[in-house]
Amino acid sequence: MEKKNTIFCDIDGTLFKYRKFETYKSSKPEILPDVKKKMDQWDNEGHLVVLTTARPEDMREHTEKELKENSIPYGRLIMGLERGPRYLINDMDPGKPGKRATGINLDRDTGFCKVDWESINL
Repeated sequence: MEKKNTIFCDIDGTLFKYRKFETYKSSKPEILPDVKKKMDQWDNEGHLVVLTTARPEDMREHTEKELKENSIPYGRLIMGLERGPRYLINDMDPGKPGKRATGINLDRDTGFCKVDWESINL
């Protein structure tokens, strides 16, 4: 049986076009290119998608509503992250060569259209 992946993905500037915190409740999110298609694919393949955001915890209900209204599938939602750089630290299995963690940095608001998913087996 093929093991599924855990995918950590930021929301603003990655899934939705970037908006300032103060405009979240007065504006509608805009899904970026190829995001919905890829999110649906990951969901159908059984991967765990963990959405991350610097939005404060008191925006959880509103954020969940936006994700639902735009049919964005996900398994977990982590809120209140710092706005600075983010690092993923993971161990490597000595019995299985190769990377066990990969980071993908996207230009803000470009969506997923420029990512070569096949090159990273995703």
